[in-house]
Amino acid sequence: MPQARKKKALRRKHAGTAPGTLMLVGEQKTEAVDISIIDFTASQIDERKVATIEECFEYRDKQSVTWINIDGLHDLTLFEKLGEHFGVDSLVLEDCLNTRQRPKIDDYGTYVFVVMKMLYMNPERTLTEREQVSLLLGENYIISFQERPGDVFSLVRERLRAGRGRIRSRKADYLAYALIDALVDHYFAVLDEFSDRIEELDTKVIEEPTPAVLQEVYLLKREIVHVRRNIAPLREVLSSLHKGDPKLVSQATEKFFADVYDHVLQVVESIDANREILSGLIDLYLSSASNRTNDIMKVLTIMAAIFIPITFIAGVYGMNFEVIPELKWKYGYFYVWSVMLGLVLAMLLYFKKKKWM
Repeated sequence: MPQARKKKALRRKHAGTAPGTLMLVGEQKTEAVDISIIDFTASQIDERKVATIEECFEYRDKQSVTWINIDGLHDLTLFEKLGEHFGVDSLVLEDCLNTRQRPKIDDYGTYVFVVMKMLYMNPERTLTEREQVSLLLGENYIISFQERPGDVFSLVRERLRAGRGRIRSRKADYLAYALIDALVDHYFAVLDEFSDRIEELDTKVIEEPTPAVLQEVYLLKREIVHVRRNIAPLREVLSSLHKGDPKLVSQATEKFFADVYDHVLQVVESIDANREILSGLIDLYLSSASNRTNDIMKVLTIMAAIFIPITFIAGVYGMNFEVIPELKWKYGYFYVWSVMLGLVLAMLLYFKKKKWM
């Protein structure tokens, strides 16, 4: 989450709480609960916002397909009324309110419960923001629960309004596929951001391998691990859907879930590849840092080697003896300098010939 955003109180479930107890676990991300409805058939569509959950109850037994979207998870009374009218188990409602739930699928016969994670890159392009999306798939309805307004389903809404493709002529299971497909497609956009960041870090590691760059690599690698943890379990969800385990998923829709399953596999493979690349960048940084240290040590060693004979000569003529040869020479000072400079030049030529510098 961006640092500038004011965070709400973070709620945690207390140990020993009875199963099915409704309580928001996580961060409250919106002040008001927003409820929208899209009810459609092949020939018509009705889209509106409602103020209370009771206005959604009439859609449970309609012949048309209805998508009820709820933004905001903190109104516990709303969840109690919804669960009572739609016959939703309290354990399912509890999982809807637990925003730390891992992606999963539960088949309750008359409805299917799916938990997923929606991912965004923050404005600084360094961290991913995660939001839980829960779906209740019934015979003729979809109820989606989101933590706040704003999602990746705008193209699905446009397709419904325009009546493009097969979405208006299919049942609720196909709408569920469309929503999950839109969410998975957005994962590729997040991966593209990661790929751009990795290319930037690759250049930095080669050109300026500083500790700050290494820290960036570590942070990005840790972020990719978190992203994988939120995406990888979705493979089990889609595997169950495309194999037709829930009876509410028709054979005609199974092949579409199989396609999304393949996309999730691609996403996970790309994440693993990026993680390997970042591990390679860490090794490259350590190798570059070691080479730079070796270069510095080589220069210092050459400098020390050059000054050893010079220091020896200066030390000899710096000894406190009254009688030392050459002390009375008129040009002895210049002779000594000539010898020392000659030694320096000879050693430099020797080092260069040996390719030590």
